[in-house]
Amino acid sequence: MSALEIQVKGLFATPVAAIMLPGAETRNAELTDIILKRRETHPSVKASNIGGWHSTRDFTNWGGKPALDLMTIAQSAVNQMTTDRTGKSIRPDWTVEAWANVTGAYGSNAVHYHPGSFWSGAYYVADGGCAEDSTLGGEFEMLDPRGAAPMMHAPMLKFAGEDGLSAGSAETIVPRPGLLFIFPSFLMHSVRPYRGTGLRISIAFNFGVYPSGN
Repeated sequence: MSALEIQVKGLFATPVAAIMLPGAETRNAELTDIILKRRETHPSVKASNIGGWHSTRDFTNWGGKPALDLMTIAQSAVNQMTTDRTGKSIRPDWTVEAWANVTGAYGSNAVHYHPGSFWSGAYYVADGGCAEDSTLGGEFEMLDPRGAAPMMHAPMLKFAGEDGLSAGSAETIVPRPGLLFIFPSFLMHSVRPYRGTGLRISIAFNFGVYPSGN
């Protein structure tokens, strides 16, 4: 029997964007200097980070022009990825918070999500060698928002198609300098342990909206 012609549409997809920003070398040198100087004078905030340094969430206040420029780019991206309920483009009056992370050897981030926001993301200033050496770990890991449901009744089976193999498990993104990564804030995520000897530096952010009262 010949193969049937089947049209498969991936419904209820989770939008995830990865953007390599131009001019990363100059931008990242400036951001590295600003972030490491801040780390010298301010203790780490305890959040999802396991080890490493997590700044306060007011990066746009102390990060200077490089921080404001980066958030402007991120806001332009989330505007392109957002519509109203009819599908028309919209530019919400976003609330923005951002913070810096510096991760050394064996640092990681526990599984978490970002409540109270619509879009979240990260920009990678330094990857600590992760992009060149996969044994160093440090990957950004995203969990299937359906949880284990696709694997519960038949864990030996997977959905056919490009994205079927990760159903019920996880996808990862390898950090690299200049990568801007955006995802819905409800998406559970973590950072796998970094096993290098350098520094993995990133800037995380949230875009939310004030409650409308409707």
